[in-house]
Parts: sequence; C-alpha cells; structure tokens
Amino acid sequence: MTEEATHNPIDFTQQYILLRSKEGRIYSDKEVANLPEIDKEHQHYHEWKIRKQTAGRLIKYLANKKKGLKILEVGCGNGWLTAKLASIPFSQVTGIDINVEELTQAKRVFCQIANLEFFIGSLQKEILNDQKFDVIVFAASIQYFPDLKKIVSEALRHLRLAGEIHIIDSHFYRENEISAARLRSSDYYRSIGFTEMQDRYFHHSLAELRSLDYDILYDPNLFINKLKKNKNPFYWVVIQSNA
Repeated sequence: MTEEATHNPIDFTQQYILLRSKEGRIYSDKEVANLPEIDKEHQHYHEWKIRKQTAGRLIKYLANKKKGLKILEVGCGNGWLTAKLASIPFSQVTGIDINVEELTQAKRVFCQIANLEFFIGSLQKEILNDQKFDVIVFAASIQYFPDLKKIVSEALRHLRLAGEIHIIDSHFYRENEISAARLRSSDYYRSIGFTEMQDRYFHHSLAELRSLDYDILYDPNLFINKLKKNKNPFYWVVIQSNA
C-alpha cells in the first residue's frame, strides 16, 4: 500500500488496515509466506489466481533480462510479491511501503532471504537517496496515487538508463468510464462503512501516460483475452527510461 492523497498519512494507514481487515485481506504469517497460493475456500481465492498469473508473467519476463537486476517494488504491502521477485537469479530486491503493520510483517516473514530488503517510506521521501534501479514495480498500488504522471516522473528519477517501470494488477479506464467507476467505488466504500476511502482511491486512464514512452504487454480488452476462462482484468503497462 502507498498513498499520497492526504497530508496525514498516519490516518490513512490506520484506515487502510481497518479496511483490509474488513475485506478479509489481512493474512497470517503462514498465509503470507505461501502467497499467491491460498486455500480454495478463501473468499479471495479467485483474485489470488489472477495475482499468481500476473506475478508468473512478470518474473518470467524479468528473468530473461540482464543478470543482476536491481528491483524496487513501491507499495509492497506484506511483501509477498517482493519476495517472489527475489527468486530471480542474481537480483537485489527492495520493497517500500508507508504501511508499518504490513511492512513489519514482510520483514518478519521473509527475513531469511539474503537479497531482499524492506524500508518504511515512499518514493517522495529520501530513504532511497539517489539509488537507481533497473526495474520499479507498482503492483496493485498505483490507484493510491492521485497524480499518475507525477509519481511516474518520480519513479523515472530512480531508474537506470534503459530501466523499466511495470504497473500491474491495477485498473486503467477509458476516459469516458472514469465517472461511473468513481461512483461504483463510492457506493462500495459507503456500503462497508469506509466512506473516507473514496477520496483516497484514484481511477486512472492510459490517456494520462500519452506523453511517456510506454508499452502494453497485456491488454485485457483484446478479443483473444476476453475469451479466456480465467480472464485477467488488468493491463500490464511498461514505461521505459530513456534518460
């Protein structure tokens, strides 16, 4: 989880943890260690099937790149994906998040992985100083940033030449779909008693990236993808660094 929508991130993190608990998204250490594998009876089993598919594609893609990748995950939460990325040979992986509770769990659960580290904080803070990465990943986190171009620009500052930003497991909408999506989110948060979260969840469109050098590696709206049994609803967007 990561968030830049409020001047009081402490309140946001508290609300976020309460929300995740309400939604059944707070997991035991044993469950986190096994993610994305989860009991078939779990209420989010089908969601984790999609997350597993996405993670598998990303890891396969990155493993075929140059050796010794330095990877950053922004908004890593409990660290399950960060830990999976650390399985890429010769990689060095860092996860950051402002959510102290889940970040602490990530450190505890994955402390034995030598090429993995976690820090509490965000891209806007100076915890990374002038570090540069080959790959920066936003997995199910970009929707907590109000200004897509701003956070991408900040990420680009931390990319090496020919580095890549990968945005996965988050919705991108057509511009004419955003109003309806906002209304659905508002109705949802109201229905579960978290109305304040509607102002901290942001609906982005690919049009916001039109001035950047990006590719779509997976488009859920392609006809062939719509026909798949376990359809993945999320774009896989890759933004290149040319500076």
